[in-house]
Amino acid sequence: MEESPELEKLPRIITGVLKIVLCTALIALAIVLIIALGKITYTLAMMVLNTSTVVPYDVAEQAVMFFLYFGFIGLIVQYFKSGYHFPLRYFIYAGITAMLRLIIVNHESSVDTILFAGAILIMVIALCLVLYSNKLKNL
Repeated sequence: MEESPELEKLPRIITGVLKIVLCTALIALAIVLIIALGKITYTLAMMVLNTSTVVPYDVAEQAVMFFLYFGFIGLIVQYFKSGYHFPLRYFIYAGITAMLRLIIVNHESSVDTILFAGAILIMVIALCLVLYSNKLKNL
């Protein structure tokens, strides 16, 4: 039984439509992240310029949030640059940054801090495995 030419084109059409939806959603997310990045930049600038009430933990938290948003925008850029896929290492970078933020914000419990540091260590090991496996493939 032969399939009609329309049925053979259906998977490509569906894939194309879903790719357009995904790209549109990522562009919308990038716009939201750029707005949030601008807001964080403004808040950070106001904290630094208002030296009378600067709380170092608040400045550090805002700085880490800045890099987190910046990292996610970079992840979206890499998606388009690398042929419509997300490289794994960028997710690991975002995870490490997020865990650093947790350590800065939630530093009351020493057990939690050790667990967060352990999670960062695991992600760094995973990052090394990803980076070195790519180099070994190219040999």
